[in-house]
Amino acid sequence: MTAEFMSGKKKSEWTPKQASLLLQVSTTTLRRYEQLELIPIVSRHGVNRRVYTQVHMNAFAALRILAPGYGISVSYEAMRLIRSGKTNDAFWLINEQQSLIHEEKQRVMQMMQLIAQADFCRYNGRHVTENMTIRDVAEMAGVNTSAIRYWEKEGLISPARNARSGYRVFGPRELRRIVVISSLRRTVYFIENMRRLLDDLDTHNLAAVEKSFRIALEKLDQQLALQYKGITAMMRYADSLREENQDRSQRDVKIQKSPLPGNPNI
Repeated sequence: MTAEFMSGKKKSEWTPKQASLLLQVSTTTLRRYEQLELIPIVSRHGVNRRVYTQVHMNAFAALRILAPGYGISVSYEAMRLIRSGKTNDAFWLINEQQSLIHEEKQRVMQMMQLIAQADFCRYNGRHVTENMTIRDVAEMAGVNTSAIRYWEKEGLISPARNARSGYRVFGPRELRRIVVISSLRRTVYFIENMRRLLDDLDTHNLAAVEKSFRIALEKLDQQLALQYKGITAMMRYADSLREENQDRSQRDVKIQKSPLPGNPNI
């Protein structure tokens, strides 16, 4: 996709159409990146004609590679930080995301051990009972109560109701479902697939459940690989931007030191 302008060839400027063909995106998308202030300021030549430099092409490439691994929101925030000169902050942001995916993998592996337990009487150091409140299970599973209400609305969980107060009452079955949903929500993308997995859990079809968790781990491994590719592209862009800024500063210094025309005393 980006081999020509990332290979060190001497071409130094690209028109929007040329960049579009190399990156396999529309010129509208490239202009959108510019409008969102995700790339350095673009110079205009001739009749307001955009000209992209090596730095812009590296920025475009970084954007395209970052998004699959980190998502649009994080990728855009990182690119804006680099554009504003806060490169270290951008890399710390990316580092935080890698920490989160590590935690997610640990959680999935923990769940694989948990689902094999016939006696689900304790979780996260707390006793599991038949009369837990929504706040209890939210704290134990590490999720928001709003997420639990949403999953109930989607039919993924079905807590009982207290006959007198009308409040939700959660038991081991619902807590186990909540923990599974929260562990796999980033890797099991469709509600119907999640519902099928939870049904397998209820019927103790452990082979099918374990297969779903193995697939989830594979997807996390794939995401991690995408994240490292994103880091490589982001470093290439940050380095080229720094070099361009240094070159610009040196040129400015030379201009300031140059003698003025017609003034031999300087």
